[in-house]
Amino acid sequence: MANNKSSKKRIEIAERNRLRNRSYKSALRTLMKRCFSACSAYGQEPGDAGRQAVQDSMNAAFSKIDKAVKVGVLHRNTGAHQKSRLSAAVKTVLEPAAKA
Repeated sequence: MANNKSSKKRIEIAERNRLRNRSYKSALRTLMKRCFSACSAYGQEPGDAGRQAVQDSMNAAFSKIDKAVKVGVLHRNTGAHQKSRLSAAVKTVLEPAAKA
């Protein structure tokens, strides 16, 4: 257990940051899963509503990734990697439909 005031404060700050980071990462994983599932649903049954769902879910995930990077929860390269994964998944689903 911490003995002096500064170490007690650091413990409190670390716990606060841990909870904030956990909530950001959890929300981020949820939004990414939602985007991937929207992509697979659109791949099974293409349509305007599905296309809009893919775009909306991707925009929400991008926004959350950018905020997590800005706050310091994610490293900027990790954020870029996740955005690249999402973009690639969305592109593979939407591009063949655009050409057909």
